[in-house]
Amino acid sequence: MPRQSSFRCVHCRLDVPMDAPGTRHRNHCPTCLWSRHVDRTPGDRAADCSAGMAPIAIHVRQGGEWQIIHRCTFCGELDANRIAGDDNPLTLMRLAVAPLAQPPFPLDWFARL
Repeated sequence: MPRQSSFRCVHCRLDVPMDAPGTRHRNHCPTCLWSRHVDRTPGDRAADCSAGMAPIAIHVRQGGEWQIIHRCTFCGELDANRIAGDDNPLTLMRLAVAPLAQPPFPLDWFARL
């Protein structure tokens, strides 16, 4: 069976090439960062779910490598995926700073310090 050369993003519907700089297994859209729940382990395509996986956070590994944390919109499974060299830097930064825009406490608490 020939290897697929692209896939359609489950979220923004763009056609995404399978080849990605910096990773052997493209698993998310470089534009919106959404993924699809298809793997149990990277590249095996053995998951039964196939639902969209929303990018919910950025994790920084030891050594500084960024990963996108995805949550399946159907089963709730979490997965960490390496960023790719062609991922949209603005979308990555928006995801990384999202917790600062919605802190778990009122911002006026800082005025009391």
